[in-house]
Amino acid sequence: MPSLKGLGRYIIFCIKSLSHSVFLLVMVVAVFAGYRIVTYEQKDDANRLVSKQQYLERISLAAQKTIDRPNMIFVLYDDLGYGDIGAGVPSQRLIKTPNIDRLAQQGVSMNNFYAPAPVCTPSRAGYLTGRLPLRAGLPHVVFPTNSPTELLAGRVLNPEVNGRLPSDEITIANVLEAAGYRTGMVGKWHLGDRSPSLPNDMGFDYFFGSHYSNDMEPFALYRNRDIEISAPADQRFLSERYSKEVVSFIEKESNQPFFLYLAHNFPHDPLYVREERLGHSEAGLFGDVLEELDQGIGEMVAALEASGQLENTLIIISSDNGPWYLGNAGNQRGRKGNTFEGGMRVPFIAYWQAKIKPAQTSAGRIEQAMAMGTDLLPTVLDILQLPSPQDRMIDGRSILKVLTEGAATPHEVLYYFDGLKLFAVRDKRFKYRGPAGVFYSTDESPVAMSIPQKEWLFDLRDDPRESYDTSDRYPQVLEDMQHIFADKVEEMQENPRGWL
Repeated sequence: MPSLKGLGRYIIFCIKSLSHSVFLLVMVVAVFAGYRIVTYEQKDDANRLVSKQQYLERISLAAQKTIDRPNMIFVLYDDLGYGDIGAGVPSQRLIKTPNIDRLAQQGVSMNNFYAPAPVCTPSRAGYLTGRLPLRAGLPHVVFPTNSPTELLAGRVLNPEVNGRLPSDEITIANVLEAAGYRTGMVGKWHLGDRSPSLPNDMGFDYFFGSHYSNDMEPFALYRNRDIEISAPADQRFLSERYSKEVVSFIEKESNQPFFLYLAHNFPHDPLYVREERLGHSEAGLFGDVLEELDQGIGEMVAALEASGQLENTLIIISSDNGPWYLGNAGNQRGRKGNTFEGGMRVPFIAYWQAKIKPAQTSAGRIEQAMAMGTDLLPTVLDILQLPSPQDRMIDGRSILKVLTEGAATPHEVLYYFDGLKLFAVRDKRFKYRGPAGVFYSTDESPVAMSIPQKEWLFDLRDDPRESYDTSDRYPQVLEDMQHIFADKVEEMQENPRGWL
């Protein structure tokens, strides 16, 4: 039997050996991480860049035959919930949005309109390219270059995940610039903070705004490629600055039609307004912020009217996903970050005095046709009678006739992706959610857990809150939706970027 002294020496030897092993493991991981950080480089497809340029040249020639070229303004809010404005939920009274509501009353709203993703970066990629975010090469949120999060999540753990919108993608701005439009962007880009994927690289003649969300650092404001307001920019004046830039862009004399993409940073958290605006809304600071955003819409419309451009300007208003910590999801299940309705069904308003005829009701015309943010690019192409690119899949469909004639949805189904994974699919009535975890936690617990669940079938017509699984009541519907779901998963695995 070993002595106590011998046993003690053996324990010390084991501890030292373990320490050396742990140290060696840490060193190996550090070297591996360092190698990935140093060697990381996102490369775009050279052949697709060539075909992109060829397509834009064809657009330029085809656009010369287009006689009627309306101005287009796309207003995208950050984390605006379906029920945050009166046009979404008429009973909403805590927050006053008269200017936005007026556009809805004089235009058309869509009650089944979805953001392309439940979080900001992929959603914005889908809106601008007409492609599901995975196809557009940005299925995840991107972070400031060389920030700790970007280095760890983007280069070490997921080096195959892009850190910027691939420059081989074709944006609405690319198309309209080629079609002879003056193109401008004001607000949050969040599709990468380095060339060749900055706004001025992707079709925008003019840019004023931030490269990413207002909770990311350093938060500076850029004019085109140069910093105009150094970090940390005072966000109390952010919405006011954006509104002034919008009015200035509209008032600029030009013989060209224009496209303006106004992508507000708010009501994403943290929230700011200048001191004089505090306390105006019954919904607290969130309401104060939203009411200032609504005032900016009023200033934009007034500038269009004063310059004689309002009648032939298409204005579209929507959100990149559902509400985050605060905000009203409109009596829907879920919030930002998940694929329940509250995370992806968002407000949609279209106003176009020359083409969209409203209903003679206090709420305006409300369409039930289902649609998604990927439909914007095809709709723009339809308005101008321009061809789609032939080298890539475009997931969206034109909703022009829905807006102007009240036509039925052009979609058989819509897909709910989060990141690389398909979570759900819906048709005109039912929504199938594949087997997946649902996060659960108590307020006391600092971490939520994903609790596995079987597949669910929701009847959105009779159960819009997704409260009850009806898969046992509709076995044929369940089987049909299972096939649709599985086919899409297989398609995306075989050709994730959708190249033709």
